[in-house]
Amino acid sequence: MQVTIDKNSGYCFGVEFAIQMAEDELAHEETLYCLGDIVHNRMEVERLHQRGLCIIDREQLADLHDCKVLIRAHGEPPETYALALRNNLELIDASCPVVLKLQNRVKHAFDLSQRQDGQIVIYGQPGHAEVAGLTGQTGNRAIIVMTEADLDQIDFARPVTLFSQTTKSTAGFYKMKGLIEARIAAAGGALESFDANDSICRQVSNREPQLAKFATLHDVIIFVSGRKSSNGKALFSVVQQFNARSYFVENETELEDEWFAGAQSVGICGATSTPLWLMQQVQARIEAVGELV
Repeated sequence: MQVTIDKNSGYCFGVEFAIQMAEDELAHEETLYCLGDIVHNRMEVERLHQRGLCIIDREQLADLHDCKVLIRAHGEPPETYALALRNNLELIDASCPVVLKLQNRVKHAFDLSQRQDGQIVIYGQPGHAEVAGLTGQTGNRAIIVMTEADLDQIDFARPVTLFSQTTKSTAGFYKMKGLIEARIAAAGGALESFDANDSICRQVSNREPQLAKFATLHDVIIFVSGRKSSNGKALFSVVQQFNARSYFVENETELEDEWFAGAQSVGICGATSTPLWLMQQVQARIEAVGELV
């Protein structure tokens, strides 16, 4: 049985940058605080915890003073930086450049919409760290949508500017765009007042066609990702469309031997938050199953 790891899977630039910054700091610091999981992958969080990375939430952040705190790739809203100044915190800012650029675009669009009685709409997962950072650019006045029902929050008689969380599905974004256009037309509004911005990271969107092709080349696909990963959920849905024998696992302990019955070729792939070392551990476990068959 041949087992192949997808060469296009694994960390995107933003995640790799954040992990490297954490490791660089931990090389000479016993403890480094990180606001939220540094990456949506439990195995990698546990690995870095063993090296001294301490995950904290916003309430714990408010109680910290005179220490270093890592800002992860997802970015943060303005109030986090204001708190850091008050508490004399040194921020190790690993915000992804793509996310920072989007935050600036959202802030500019919000300022403009204030003069035009417009609305900022973000296609994204409520409560997600990146979405919190984006809505923070609007004073938390942006409308977050994930489903068609969420569109009921929008006043379609007023201008609408749409952005996307960078890790969402491209197909999902354009479906939402179409639904909004239909609602505007039904309300008798002007489509000229609707500005849709495809702000999905191309490192994410480019993986969709690559994964679709990879999924067709193997009898079985094992998709490795943390269950909290928004990107992982989106990419796994792509894999499932092209290979019915696709399975989602967090690590090698979740593999089932019967998944590989009769398989000659197994493909391993993952999210932008999936480390290569974890996919290699999954590969080793599958190869061991193959030797027993």
